[in-house]
Amino acid sequence: MSNELNFLWLLLPVAALSGWWIGRRANNSQSNYSSKSIHPEYFKGLNFVLNEEPDKAIEVFIRMLEVDSETVETHLALGNLFRRRGEVDRAIRIHQNLIARPTLNREQRTHAVLELGMDYMRSGLLDRAEGLFLELIDSGSHLQQAYTQLLEIYQQEKDWKNAIAIAKKLEAISNNSSSAIIGQFYCEGADVALKQGNMRLVKDLIRRAMSFDKSCVRASMIEAKMYQQTGKIKLAIKSYKRVESQDSDYLTEIIGPIYECYRKLDRVDEFVEYLRTLVNIYGGISTLLMLTGLIAEREGENAAIRFISDELKNRPNVKGVDKLIEYALDRSEGETHEHLKTIKELTGQLIEGRAMYKCNSCGFDAKLLHWQCPGCKNWETVKPVFGVAGE
Repeated sequence: MSNELNFLWLLLPVAALSGWWIGRRANNSQSNYSSKSIHPEYFKGLNFVLNEEPDKAIEVFIRMLEVDSETVETHLALGNLFRRRGEVDRAIRIHQNLIARPTLNREQRTHAVLELGMDYMRSGLLDRAEGLFLELIDSGSHLQQAYTQLLEIYQQEKDWKNAIAIAKKLEAISNNSSSAIIGQFYCEGADVALKQGNMRLVKDLIRRAMSFDKSCVRASMIEAKMYQQTGKIKLAIKSYKRVESQDSDYLTEIIGPIYECYRKLDRVDEFVEYLRTLVNIYGGISTLLMLTGLIAEREGENAAIRFISDELKNRPNVKGVDKLIEYALDRSEGETHEHLKTIKELTGQLIEGRAMYKCNSCGFDAKLLHWQCPGCKNWETVKPVFGVAGE
């Protein structure tokens, strides 16, 4: 079946080319029967296709077709077919041959350059693709497409300085805001600077990120980490708490770190009250479990069991039930203990098998938080999963 599909696909460009050839010959001389006959080279190319020799077929079609205003689109279409099918080397040969023809006008050549650049992108030759897209920008042609492709290249290469510059230019020529993406690019640089211990650079990059996107949760979290590492705990708490107003979906990410800050300041009581407020307003099982643990430490297990039981009646959650079973296991014995142990194993398997994060754009599941979705490459679309089996 696969070979039949490949055969049919290869016939598509042949059919298009033969239709063009017959139509052109017929138009040139409708009165002359011989002029409407199909060129012998066509049959040679078709024979190569039937024998599954596409490279030889390409050579024939390239030799057969003159490159003029009527055939450029045919060459481009043939190259694009090969690229979409994943046969990038063949697409490159066709587009390179097209660019080499001296008969192309400016518009035709720049279109071919764009297509060749996309061929190089597909094949992973990013440096060659970059050169062609920069050439298009210098000529003022296909600007939006060239900027878009360059932006993808610089993201792949983690060249955030150039990515920022291109994103700004792309924003200037389009109606789409790039502010949130630019904020993420600055955060990428800030992350690297934080690992290197360059706190001055971290502070500068975070300031720039926030100037483009005030709701950038990641910028607040990096800033908080910077303050933690430099011993400015109160400022770290302030930065972490900013996340609530930026995007409360990410509160689960700051509960652990902010607890460490309050503990260092010996102000855990204040943190407990903060957690109670978050649970009442937003729910969230991570927040609830941390609060339950602290209640158990300060008021005893009975108080913790009563608290989490009441909360689970209003907000059922697998992780919450798992914690409640854990408390019950410690108080059980005999056959009841064994039954509870079995249930605990089952809830554990449910929790272990569930993705903790999901991309709101493409549905990509993840165990860890990604600021750029590995699936669709969108930024800040991966968020914690909510519901009975999530947060």
